[in-house]
Amino acid sequence: MTHSVDTKAVRCFDIGGSKIVVADVLATGEIDELGRVDTPINDFDEFCRSLALLCAPDSSPISISAAGVVHPITAKITSANVPCISGRALSFELSAYLERPVYVINDANAFALAEARLGQAKGHDVVLAVILGTGIGGGIVVNGHILCGADGTAGEWGHSAASAIRTGVELPKFACNCGQLACLDTFGGARGLERLYSYFGSSSLDTIEASVSADSHSIIKAWLNKEPLAVQVIDVWLDVVGSALAAAVNLLGTSVVPVGGGLANSKPLIEALDKEVRNRCLASFPLPLLYSAVSGPEQGLVGAAIHAQSQLP
Repeated sequence: MTHSVDTKAVRCFDIGGSKIVVADVLATGEIDELGRVDTPINDFDEFCRSLALLCAPDSSPISISAAGVVHPITAKITSANVPCISGRALSFELSAYLERPVYVINDANAFALAEARLGQAKGHDVVLAVILGTGIGGGIVVNGHILCGADGTAGEWGHSAASAIRTGVELPKFACNCGQLACLDTFGGARGLERLYSYFGSSSLDTIEASVSADSHSIIKAWLNKEPLAVQVIDVWLDVVGSALAAAVNLLGTSVVPVGGGLANSKPLIEALDKEVRNRCLASFPLPLLYSAVSGPEQGLVGAAIHAQSQLP
């Protein structure tokens, strides 16, 4: 939906591995989307030129929600999805190139900030927002402010060892992009769900050459139709992801967990995950703890605007 914006709007960009979305956004959450272009993931010069074409003709500031961890001191970003920006002090380099102030926030943090300030999580002291997309990510908001941590990795709950205690399954040791083995990130996102399906499906076949594969949407549909392999895989997935989320809820004492990313489009899946988490938490939660908060790039854009407004003089 397009809304009118005034001169206090911030030009914001939501940058992912496939596309850049640009919009003028008020800190109140009103959005005027201006366009979408493909992300030049391997060419930093082309990346800069793409942003320059989408900036306002004056020297007004821009704010960016990006897929990557941003160091709070050096401003260097680590991004697996957009290699050309990884290792760069992105806000400083773009500010010099575009000749304007540039603010950069991790996309999961932007999502968390938008939900905590303006979404269903508004009014909660501690918000743990999680992303269940291609992989998994997260952000933490305490009293309305992002918790970054010493190196910007606070909320990245996907890089600890995964376990399946309730189901008693021995998990395969998938390699993670972070360099470790069997991280939660290798199981918890859409690709992780697909890996589990292939692993358990293939292990039930007689020949080593045989394999079973399906995309996450098909697996969830099969689970809803009570197909045995999908039911087994989703049960293990719930065990793995639910135990990790319950530990995070216990640690933070959060009272609400907004869930974004592609897997959050399945409300039955998030409802099942909510039940798993609440059953394993120390505190008693009579009402749902998790909820689906899916609206494309909107949360990232809104979070970027809130972040910029907090930084502007």
